[in-house]
Amino acid sequence: MEQGDADIIAELRGAGLIGASDVALEPLTGGVSCDVWKIETPSGPIVVKRPLAQLRVAAEWLAPVERGTSEVRWLRRARGVDAQIAPEVLAELPTGHAFAMRFLPGCPVWKDELVAGRVDAAFAAAVGRGIVAVHAATANNDADRAAFPNDEMFAALRVDPFLLYVAEHDAELAPALRTLAADLTARKIALVHGDVSPKNILVSSAGPVFLDAECAVYGDPAFDLAFCTTHLLLKAVWLDDARLIEAASVLVDTYRAGIDWEDSAGLLLRAGQLTAALLLARVEGKSPAPYLTDADHKNIVREQARALILAPSPLDALVINWKRTYP
Repeated sequence: MEQGDADIIAELRGAGLIGASDVALEPLTGGVSCDVWKIETPSGPIVVKRPLAQLRVAAEWLAPVERGTSEVRWLRRARGVDAQIAPEVLAELPTGHAFAMRFLPGCPVWKDELVAGRVDAAFAAAVGRGIVAVHAATANNDADRAAFPNDEMFAALRVDPFLLYVAEHDAELAPALRTLAADLTARKIALVHGDVSPKNILVSSAGPVFLDAECAVYGDPAFDLAFCTTHLLLKAVWLDDARLIEAASVLVDTYRAGIDWEDSAGLLLRAGQLTAALLLARVEGKSPAPYLTDADHKNIVREQARALILAPSPLDALVINWKRTYP
């Protein structure tokens, strides 16, 4: 056992979450940004997360480990909006900004459900409601803004690898991408999760449960809507499944119905611009979508995304017109 792992076990004992007997750290797979373990305790299973300084990607991608503290703050704030949409944080641990939260049994990951062909439009609508509920509750809130001064972290995890990295390698699109990055960085409107992806959403009997808020920042809520929609559109191409486009459309429509802090048309236009850039980033950025290995799939995404960056479209129209195959 590594020293850091032993320290975490000692800290779990100090927090009263485990007893004196030996415990096993069972690694959970799937994360590129952190170590994640499941641990059996007398009161039930828990999950421990510890952020990594170097993310598990091919390119050099460094990020502050303090993001573990930011994730805890987002989870607690989201539970204050709706206790069903985020897991309960049980303890913050000093080693590496790790923390423990309650494990939720019997809740599949939404991505796995989608890949298995179980596309539920009602659940997509619930995702949209969950995202917009947090945004509406925190919009123009000075206390929330003060609690999430994480611009440097958001830049390292989202702005630089997804927008500016592509700009550095594409002279034609660079002006538009840099302008978009500057606008995203400057907007301070509501509490943003930063990683609303199907792989970070559990399907519970009560609805979606959002995980992995390491990128949380007080910023532009359009980013969360764009980020989640991007993943659904990518999977529509990968799986050649029109239902994923329909799910994206339902998610966008449900989200729009909950916007009460600004004009919805302006937000949907920003979300459309961000979605176009994120789509391109998932084939050209530092963190390409690992499942898009087919050259035709990459080209379908690349060609549409490039055109949309040069001629922006509101997100609802972008989704309706998205092509999952070549004509």
